[in-house]
Amino acid sequence: MTSKKTFQLRFGLRAKLLLLSSFLFVIPWFGYQYVWEMEKYLRFGQEQTLVGTARALATALHEREKLFNNQASFLPSVEQGKDLYGYQLTEAIQLDGLHNDWPNFSQRAHFYDHQQQLFASKSLNLNLNFKASVGKYDKYLYLFFQVVDKQVTFRGNNSRSITNNDHLALSFSDQNNKLNRFIISNKQAGWISAFSITDNIEDIPKPATHIQGHWLLTPQGYNIELRVPLTTLGDKIAFAFYDVNQPGAKIDSAIGSAEPSKLASLGTILVPSPEIERIVKGMRYTNSSIWVVDQHHRVLASAGSLKSASGVWHNKAKSPSIDEKNSFWYQFKQQVLLPLYYQILTKPPTDFIDKIYDAKHLNGEHIVSALMGKAKSQWRLTTDKQALVLSAAYPIFINNKVQGAVIVEETTNGIRTLRNRALEKLFTVILAIMVLGALTFIIFATRISSRIRHLSTQAEQAIDKQGRIIGKMSASTSHDEIGDLSRSFTTAVNRLSEYNHYLENMSARLSHELRTPIAVVKTSLENLVLQEKQSLSAHKNGEENAYIERAQTGINTLNLILTNMSEATRLEQMLATTEKIEFDLNTVISGCMAGYQQVYPDYTFNLETFNLSCERKKLPLNGSPEHIVQLLDKVINNAVEFSQDKIITVALKQQHDHAELLVSNNGILLPEQLSESLFDSMVSLRSAYAASTTNTAYTMKNNQQTQPHLGLGLYIARLICQFHQGEISANNHHSPEGVTIKVVLPTKI
Repeated sequence: MTSKKTFQLRFGLRAKLLLLSSFLFVIPWFGYQYVWEMEKYLRFGQEQTLVGTARALATALHEREKLFNNQASFLPSVEQGKDLYGYQLTEAIQLDGLHNDWPNFSQRAHFYDHQQQLFASKSLNLNLNFKASVGKYDKYLYLFFQVVDKQVTFRGNNSRSITNNDHLALSFSDQNNKLNRFIISNKQAGWISAFSITDNIEDIPKPATHIQGHWLLTPQGYNIELRVPLTTLGDKIAFAFYDVNQPGAKIDSAIGSAEPSKLASLGTILVPSPEIERIVKGMRYTNSSIWVVDQHHRVLASAGSLKSASGVWHNKAKSPSIDEKNSFWYQFKQQVLLPLYYQILTKPPTDFIDKIYDAKHLNGEHIVSALMGKAKSQWRLTTDKQALVLSAAYPIFINNKVQGAVIVEETTNGIRTLRNRALEKLFTVILAIMVLGALTFIIFATRISSRIRHLSTQAEQAIDKQGRIIGKMSASTSHDEIGDLSRSFTTAVNRLSEYNHYLENMSARLSHELRTPIAVVKTSLENLVLQEKQSLSAHKNGEENAYIERAQTGINTLNLILTNMSEATRLEQMLATTEKIEFDLNTVISGCMAGYQQVYPDYTFNLETFNLSCERKKLPLNGSPEHIVQLLDKVINNAVEFSQDKIITVALKQQHDHAELLVSNNGILLPEQLSESLFDSMVSLRSAYAASTTNTAYTMKNNQQTQPHLGLGLYIARLICQFHQGEISANNHHSPEGVTIKVVLPTKI
């Protein structure tokens, strides 16, 4: 039973109130879910807005056939390497023969080898190949060729021919769809020499000064970098390299995108349309990334960047001032709150990678759907899966046919940023509410528990362990339930105190009131005995004397009961005025033991002392030696009465700051149900022992006793212990069986 109480979990008022207040943790969860729902609605709104932007731009391009005439968008198919795309360059190219200022040259260049062979001598193996890339910047079309040729042959200084050497043939259609042919034939590396030629062999080549560029020798062959004004170009192009291994000899081989001498064989050239770009750039303020493609998925125009296309209109956040950065709140927010919040939240990436599109072709289900005449939007992740992208595609109709599509894209970074800001504010407010609420609950619960604990302490101090009223309670003035409870407790304790005082004084009043009639009865009996002795015969006189003696014995017993009842009351009154002095407890105990041996000659008394500090075996104590003797008398008397082997052992020990007195006898054990109330007033175990024990000797001895026992002996012993600020207890011992009464008294050292 003791172990169960030891491990019992205490669940106080504050813990209960905190448990009840845990519902506050539901608030941030609801707030978090609410913000997520708002994000869904914002995404839906962003999707509708994006589709509307694509529809508006496509509407601006509907039925404007002239915008697409020169864009080679009416071709039934596109042949790689022949139909070319001019990438939009971000800056002008320096004509130095190096490709380091060409963005992504390796990915955007097309490789030409024997599969694009135009002519080759049967006696020679083909040893010529090249890479070509086309770009557009401002008013010029730039071309870069990286040629691999084991033997580079330049035009002779005195040679009139421009074709009996390594040379580049270029052919373009002009705005009127007429063929313009050019030859780049150098005498040495450096600035290129461009010539305009015709189909008539007899016509002398004319210098083409509008074509500018550079011829650079490389370990593998040579590079040619040049530019052509867009005003001289149409939408068709072809180029070819002719290889001559011996100066002045005939052409050995030729590789190119198409046959440059015939207009019908030329491929197409698609460059971003300035007119369409002008229209698209007008939509760049929509904070979106916009593309216009033809029916072959080739980009006609673009505007905006996906990294800046967050999809949300907002002003740039004002940077905090130095004073704000040095403030406690700003530092606390940056160092504590935000790292805590972003254990749950995620910051939208600003440097994500998206390679699903290149600058030439756009692919995707939404684009395919738009080119089939049906608008569509879709969500996708970037290539590195860091950002979520919303794409919307809308078809462009010309003559009731789809000739292209508008693609508008945005990331959800703006919405995620707004969501994070909302959640930051929400979490901060909720955290403040929860902290203030928790503190309020704790203070409130602490106040209530302290008042209840104070009330409990008052009750414990007013009533001792034996149920006696030893103090008074002060009523609370609070006008609440605890105040009402305090006033009720105070009233109940005061009433019990009065009743307890009445019961404590009742024995003294009864003793005082009963002594007079007992004295009268006793005196009358004595006179009656005297008269009867003088008048009655001897036989009759003997019988009457027996009755009279029995009556006198009863009167004497009643008188003894009254004396014992008043003894405890007198002792309490005496202890209240007794002055404590210092005395040697060992001397007092030793003197008493010698007297007990004379009073009880048939019993053996053993005195044992342990741990006495000084040589004289003194054990100083502050108190009343007379009352210590009275305490020992009561305990020894109790031990003698219940002893079976007539051996009483008394042990005196010194333990740090207190003395222990152990009085042991071997006999019947104490019942467990009566061990705690043994030292209460008017409690006697003799009747219980006589009824329950099977020990014949004990029963006969107690039946022969005529002295009454009211259970006040050990009660008086406890009163004396309490006066000396000590404790008294009784416990069973075994082997042999018996009872040990332990008295613990504080010492004065």
